[in-house]
Amino acid sequence: MIAGRVCLVTGSSRGIGAGIARLFAARGARVAVHGRDTDAASRVRDEIIAAGGQAIAVTGDITSAAALDEMRAQIERELGPVDILVANAGGNPVPPMPVDEMSEEVWRTTVDMNLTATFLTLRCFLPGMKARRSGSIITISSAAARRPHARSPIAYACAKAGIELLTQDVAMQLGAFGIRANCIAPETILTERSSRQIPQEMQARMASEHPIARLGTVDDVAHAALYLASAEAGWITGIVLDVAGGAVMPR
Repeated sequence: MIAGRVCLVTGSSRGIGAGIARLFAARGARVAVHGRDTDAASRVRDEIIAAGGQAIAVTGDITSAAALDEMRAQIERELGPVDILVANAGGNPVPPMPVDEMSEEVWRTTVDMNLTATFLTLRCFLPGMKARRSGSIITISSAAARRPHARSPIAYACAKAGIELLTQDVAMQLGAFGIRANCIAPETILTERSSRQIPQEMQARMASEHPIARLGTVDDVAHAALYLASAEAGWITGIVLDVAGGAVMPR
């Protein structure tokens, strides 16, 4: 499926990204684990190596084009050109709030750490993929971008919706170069952090709102990413895959 391929997973020092990095390495990919926290990225790298996989740790601010170029050069020196790019890094730094109460700083920070970071990451690695006429790109959106909600984290939702359209534009533009681009939109995923932050009674209530009556796991997202990255998905591009337990059912 992906054995021997070089894979970068941004934001893989913890959470969903770490789960994707571990699974890809277990299936034979050579993985670059990325994070801003050097120690956290190194721990995931060491876990992968201890389990018999191949991995390196890279750090860098992916809202900086210069930092991304340095990271790409390191990966190419130590592993080779990136075949599979999982642009996972992002996050929601603030709780939901009305648009008229949101500061410009909050809006810009949220958009930069999600949409701009994804744009810069793709722009950094696409020229090499075009030259080699191959590549698989997976971006990460959110169920927040798939439906309006009165309590939506609006800046985050808008940034993630932008990632979906960006991904589809890339799929349209670069299919002729043998490059596929797909997006995953998870609903609530129980990472180590969210499991601690969401009280058990709230988890149960949220789970009951899904047709598949549980919350998502890191493995749910990682296996979806594995399929989209693999040759088995070779005629799939430009999709947004809702990993949402049925809570999101677009027509």
